Amino acid sequence: MTLENQPGSVGIVTTRHVELFSREAPLSLDCGATLGPVSVAYETYGTLNATASNAILVCHALSGNAHAAGLHHPEDKRYGWWDDYIGPGKPFDTRKFFVISTNNLGGCNGTTGPSSIDPVSGHPYGLRFPMITIGDMARLQRAVVTHLGIHKLLAVAGGSMGGMIALQWALDYPDQVASSIVIGSTPRLSAQNIAFNAVARQAIMSDPHFNNGDHYDGPRPEKGLALARMMAHITYLSEKGLHEKFGRRLQDRENLSYGFETDFAVESYLAYQGSSFVRRFDANTYLYITKAMDYFDPFPDPETTAKRLIPVTARFLVMCFDTDWRFDSSRSKELVKILNWNRKEVTFQELSSPHGHDAFLLDAPQYKESLAGFLNRILQETTDREAHVA
Repeated sequence: MTLENQPGSVGIVTTRHVELFSREAPLSLDCGATLGPVSVAYETYGTLNATASNAILVCHALSGNAHAAGLHHPEDKRYGWWDDYIGPGKPFDTRKFFVISTNNLGGCNGTTGPSSIDPVSGHPYGLRFPMITIGDMARLQRAVVTHLGIHKLLAVAGGSMGGMIALQWALDYPDQVASSIVIGSTPRLSAQNIAFNAVARQAIMSDPHFNNGDHYDGPRPEKGLALARMMAHITYLSEKGLHEKFGRRLQDRENLSYGFETDFAVESYLAYQGSSFVRRFDANTYLYITKAMDYFDPFPDPETTAKRLIPVTARFLVMCFDTDWRFDSSRSKELVKILNWNRKEVTFQELSSPHGHDAFLLDAPQYKESLAGFLNRILQETTDREAHVA
């Protein structure tokens, strides 16, 4: 049986690229700078219907990319980051929905970011790349959606940082979003989360090969980036999950080394996570995207909150996981309270999982059922409304 014929698979997919904006008509950023031209990597799954009313945008987390489902070639072993959820018969059912995934602004997987060539200098931007925000990421995604001929999205969905982007869409483009799905996320980072990001950035910038961000023609700050990833990865897992997976099991040895070698399996696992990450990610992108997450705070005070939510018509689905301590359940409940206080339609669900923050990426029946149920209701309401207008 080929991959294309396997139940639930979107099959072999291709990452496409589009250049948007220009030096004459650039993308305006929240920091006051402009950027142009901007290249965007994106993938689509399923078929856009005749009225372009079945489109869903899925937004990735910090280290994600445009490859959300399927494989790039038959021998590929790396499925898209949300492959369990996108495809025929899955929650983002490609028999019904047209699903779009883009690599975020500032990324390093096909979308313009610090590692891209600055057309003015002819060299990688490095730290000369302008500071970006979650709002800027949504603004660029909106340009991609417009390029695809879509005027209103059935849903914008994402977990972790992707959930921030999904919320940003509902606030900034209320007439273009029917629903917003915010999973394992937060309306603002806590001081603890900002602290984690700050230490990760210091690990990168303290690497002897960082060279003030200009490291593309020489040794790269691999040790610093690996350390940042190792620390962050610990926060994505739960204590229970780590204990069940590793406990105090030794790695490739029967006795303790009584030295600074790798004794425990969990040490080896984190080292692998760090070393594999540096092969696919850019250190400067890590700096910029964590800073964008730090800046995200759409509801700084009650007056601003009320004003921003007045035009919002999107229905919200807010989901969280009981063992997620990076963005714990109280953050999702805070968002639900804000939406309820401002009379917005919101559905909330806290799910049980041993997997911590990473649970939003992993296969879980109840999680899948809830997502599918919500999306199918939104689709049915849209279909009924179109039929009534016709």
